[in-house]
Amino acid sequence: MAADIAPGTETIASVLIRQARTRTTHPLLICDAERLSYEDAERRSALLARGLITLGVGKGSHVGVLYPNGADFVIGMLATTRIGAVAVPFTTFATARELGEQLAHADVTVLLAARSYRSHDYVGRLTEALGVREFTPSRPLFIARAPQLRHIVFDQHEVANLADGVDDDLLCALQDDVDGSDPLAIVYTSGSTDVPKGAVHTHASVLGHQRNLNEIRGLDADDRLFCNSPFFWVGGLAFGLLATLVAGATLVCSNAVDAGATLDLLETERPTLTNGFAAAVAHLARHHSFPGRDLSSMRRGNLYPIMPADVRPADPDRRHNMLGMTEAGGTFLLHADESDQPETRRGSFGRPAPGFETRVVDPDTGAAVEHGTVGELLIRGPHLMQRYHRRSREECFDPDGWFHTGDNVRVDEDGYVYYLGRRGAMIKTAGANVSPVEVEKAIARVTGGTVAHVVGLPDLERGEIVAAVLVDHHVDPSALRDLLAPELSAFKLPRRVATVTVTEVPLLSSGKVDLRRLREVFDG
Repeated sequence: MAADIAPGTETIASVLIRQARTRTTHPLLICDAERLSYEDAERRSALLARGLITLGVGKGSHVGVLYPNGADFVIGMLATTRIGAVAVPFTTFATARELGEQLAHADVTVLLAARSYRSHDYVGRLTEALGVREFTPSRPLFIARAPQLRHIVFDQHEVANLADGVDDDLLCALQDDVDGSDPLAIVYTSGSTDVPKGAVHTHASVLGHQRNLNEIRGLDADDRLFCNSPFFWVGGLAFGLLATLVAGATLVCSNAVDAGATLDLLETERPTLTNGFAAAVAHLARHHSFPGRDLSSMRRGNLYPIMPADVRPADPDRRHNMLGMTEAGGTFLLHADESDQPETRRGSFGRPAPGFETRVVDPDTGAAVEHGTVGELLIRGPHLMQRYHRRSREECFDPDGWFHTGDNVRVDEDGYVYYLGRRGAMIKTAGANVSPVEVEKAIARVTGGTVAHVVGLPDLERGEIVAAVLVDHHVDPSALRDLLAPELSAFKLPRRVATVTVTEVPLLSSGKVDLRRLREVFDG
């Protein structure tokens, strides 16, 4: 950390300006054909920030950012936050209804958005959501459905062209007025089990947390990080983009539909570290050209399907996993050791990151449970969200400052944490609790990697039964119970099995599996 920036006072502006001075032409982002250097990121975001000021954006304003991974997202987020405005990422999966609801709930005053992405027409969806047909940055909006919204911008250049009305002195004054304790972003949860909520995070809490995580995973200025997590989720925003910015490293990402194009990018740019969703790169490993690719640069990380054979684990459950959540500013359980663990540590999610305290309690009594006993995970510390937008801290934390995660875990005597699924997702069959995650991992293990989604189905005799949906399977469903019998207790074995293709898996707008609709594959 630079000597002139004290711990806990870092802001996006202070980090960005320092990196632009020291890293200059070094690439911050490589996304398919796009390349964005540190000095270009600082210059372009300053220009856009001055244009936003002309539109009335200032400290505390809420600015929506609706883009796929790429330079437009990076510039929009940096421009917003460097002047003390609060970035509100929008998922690219959002429907018209979801766009309208988040614009209103998040009190967005300006929305920076792509016109479209793949099959998603955002102009059409915003027209449907807001009842407005003309979006002109120079003409303010007044809409009952989103009372705070004044501008929707589909071309950043239109706003950057307004920058002449704001001089550098005003930009510097606004940047200097931002403190590490000021809000940086409102990141919405997926809403997979509840209405989406906006977690409010500050500059210093997020940047300090990523600095700690970079030290654990060894991300430094010489690294190139390949991350396939969307920037609008906290994993891509914090553990990907902001972690890269803090380290002065390079972030590599791809929006290519063609797996061969993504593999070309990886061969050319040679990332050294990978992080993200392993299942989302499995199609790369199935591409016909994959066996002949040179991906030897990727020596660390968790995107195992595409990593070199000599660093790829034979059994991923013998490697420490990671656990993160929106409210925690991303990953908060992890471990620096990327070697195979002893069998007794199978399924470990590592230990709490610096700055996080944890407790495991009986959710009914609130009493702490013994080592090895399943309970609800509670966390607290300086890197947690401040609160949910529009809710008080008292509504978000208990009187002792603990956040109740809703995650079922157990902790062994050495302090390693084992994630067993969401409390609401546990299957209650004949009086016994079954973790869907445990069954899904067992299916992957005995079938050589088949992706499965495990749910509970109503049953008159047992209350619920365990059911499994196999995705693009290569195993006989009728043989699954026999394969699993040595791995799982009898009450955990799936009593019903269905199969789907990857395109048939129903998704929420967040990209997570819609478990309610998934159960419909068993109807009839």
